Amino acid sequence: MRFAFELPTFRVDRPDEFVTGEAVAEIARGAQACGFQGLHVSDHPAPDARWLDHHGGHHALDPFVALSFAAAATTSLKLMTNIYVAAYRNPFLGAKSILSLDLLSGGRLIVGTGVGYLKPEFDALGVDYSRRGAIFDDALDVIVRSLSGDDVQAEGTTYRARGVRMRPSPISRPHPAIWIGGNSKAALRRAVERFQGWAPFDTMSVGLPPGAAAISAVSDIEAGMAWARTHSAKVGRTEPLDVCLSIDGLLESCASDDERQDLVGRLERAGVTWMAIRATGEDRKEVIDRMRAFSAVFIPQ
Repeated sequence: MRFAFELPTFRVDRPDEFVTGEAVAEIARGAQACGFQGLHVSDHPAPDARWLDHHGGHHALDPFVALSFAAAATTSLKLMTNIYVAAYRNPFLGAKSILSLDLLSGGRLIVGTGVGYLKPEFDALGVDYSRRGAIFDDALDVIVRSLSGDDVQAEGTTYRARGVRMRPSPISRPHPAIWIGGNSKAALRRAVERFQGWAPFDTMSVGLPPGAAAISAVSDIEAGMAWARTHSAKVGRTEPLDVCLSIDGLLESCASDDERQDLVGRLERAGVTWMAIRATGEDRKEVIDRMRAFSAVFIPQ
């Protein structure tokens, strides 16, 4: 089992404490020193005020900019978008951000990406919410083809490319690992059929986005993994599937470290390979102290 830590760039209520370049670097160094193998951030370029004020939403920095500061401050941490909403941006711009961070970080990027669910954000960005699934699939196809280094001809609703060639190439070949975020069967199907990982989230501590399946027990993950194995056999997949579960609610439901360790063990046996957590705090010291306390119990040193 490997562990990723969420960089608290969503804490824009404390900008001097959490969303400066030094803050990002300090927390990234702390995560690496504590034995975390990854650092992740989310993606909300244009969240609406109602969601922020009444539905538990959060601001966030641009994920590729934030992770570039973390990359410069560390040497081994995987840099993870969890999740990047590929449909929000022109796919060639997305591909350029991906290859740039992968190249400059020495091949440490993992692209967690998903369809997205916040309709006002789609509206603000000029993207058709009703077609987000098709736009997402199209964007990933163009991104993967662009990262291959081949000349790309493609046409979408808002773009037309006639022989785009993307240079330089990313270090990770054929491209950085792509994990499909979301709890739905459609997300898991995309992951199994085309990509390297699945990134679900437990729904005990967050609101359930429209269309998302609930994950509130180990049995929900076990059912998903059983389906993934069956579907892998059906489509001829032999490559192992990484599974990165965002697990804050499930961990908080445990009454003791023994219960939490049992939970981690059960999830690992079910097929989860990564766990993504966050630690809250009023300042960086408190966040790093809590990170260190978690590491002492759960991460072999």
